Amino acid sequence: MCNEFTCIPGLRLLIIDNDADTREMLYILFNLEGAEALTVGSAREALEVVSDFKPDVLICDLYLSDEMGYSLLPKIRSIEAAKGRWTPAIALTGSTREKDCAYAFTAGFQMYLSKPVNLDELLNKVARLAFDAAHKQLA
Repeated sequence: MCNEFTCIPGLRLLIIDNDADTREMLYILFNLEGAEALTVGSAREALEVVSDFKPDVLICDLYLSDEMGYSLLPKIRSIEAAKGRWTPAIALTGSTREKDCAYAFTAGFQMYLSKPVNLDELLNKVARLAFDAAHKQLA
């Protein structure tokens, strides 16, 4: 049985980050762990793929080149709600300003992590979010 620290295999992750190196690193990390990761570099791309990809967890940079992650997440949630879905989300950003963290939670992110991110911590947070979301749906 999987617990919050072992639920990475089989997860579908949508990673939204305008930094190509970050996207590649996270793509490799999650695929090596057995997840299916899809990476996009803009809000526009995220909106194009979210319905068909149906991620279990979103990882989104707050400072995208075409839109702020704060405004993107509500749009994604609206698209998902129309299909009866809700996906937990992690804000991942290079900013360490306290107001960014507050804005992220207000926008609907469940977690906030600063870059450079500890990869073990990120794996654990993704697994925990997926585990919690799955158990809420069963309840």
